[in-house]
Amino acid sequence: MGASLSPRAIVHVDLDAFYASVAQRDDPSLRGKPVAVSRNARRAVVLTASYEARPFGVRSAMPLYQALERCPRLVVVPPDFAAYKGASAAVFAIIREAARAIERLSLDEAYLDLDDATIDQAVQIARALKARVRAETGLTLSAGVASGKMVAKIASDDGKPDGLVVVPAGTEAAYLADKPVARLWGVGPKTEIRLRELGIERIAQVAELSDERAIALFGRGGIAFRDLALGIDDRPVIEDDEVRSISSEETFEHDERSLEALLRVVRAQADELEERLRKHELRAFTVGVKVKLSDFSVLGRQTTLAQPTDRAAVVYGAAAFCLKRAALDGRAVRLIGTRVAGLVERPPEQISLFGKA
Repeated sequence: MGASLSPRAIVHVDLDAFYASVAQRDDPSLRGKPVAVSRNARRAVVLTASYEARPFGVRSAMPLYQALERCPRLVVVPPDFAAYKGASAAVFAIIREAARAIERLSLDEAYLDLDDATIDQAVQIARALKARVRAETGLTLSAGVASGKMVAKIASDDGKPDGLVVVPAGTEAAYLADKPVARLWGVGPKTEIRLRELGIERIAQVAELSDERAIALFGRGGIAFRDLALGIDDRPVIEDDEVRSISSEETFEHDERSLEALLRVVRAQADELEERLRKHELRAFTVGVKVKLSDFSVLGRQTTLAQPTDRAAVVYGAAAFCLKRAALDGRAVRLIGTRVAGLVERPPEQISLFGKA
């Protein structure tokens, strides 16, 4: 089976080191320096590290004290969620002019559906978007252009920072072939170890599997998984304009197993959600967490509050309760997200306990 011949073009865009880049943009004295965005707390965690900090091993979700040990010259700045939201809104206002549909993954990342644009036309659009974003917001945008979502995402990752990587239709399998099998969607550390034990280390080896062998290795989804290795990915870009909830998510550069580290990220996300709730004069009855494991399976837990809230401390307490209920038991986590729902305007606030989960 060959690669998809679909003429559609999908673009994946991702702002580079978003929180740190906003800080460096807004404070010229930080430019060119190793920067970490983190709360000022005893158990603070790095939310984002600038590219100047990464050669020292500083990364997202790392305890701040470890980051400072690795990079003594690290400049630590507090998060400014109002600035991030404003920067994100400015960037997506530019993107909105070019895209038929936008599937936003976070404040700084999205898939774009460019309607009937060819790959070549999508490249020109992506190049123009990158130039406008830099000129009008002072931020850099990495982009990947391909016929499917997975390949577009891998391409934009390959181009970081400030890159534009294009995978023409019909070349997806060749582009993926020599990449480590771990870069395929659905391959976490355990699956990677299992595949390596079978001698499968590169994506090309998955692409070469017969239907029977793919099913034997991966179950009923084996053929679809094999097709992803060939670059066949017809999933649409899905946009939902109706706001039912507000969420904040963090995808880790390296899988995280420490519950304490996860709770530090949830604390920061609760701060962000408080900022966004108060700006819109909303409060929330429901708090939940989303956990994506290294094998790309997703766990979700939520709880209902006795009274609606816009307070970070209450959101964090409820989210921490949900996270502990998820019983991760040291499993590797790829993404952690906190979500508030059941939104109401200016209800009475008298909050002390969670409602029934």
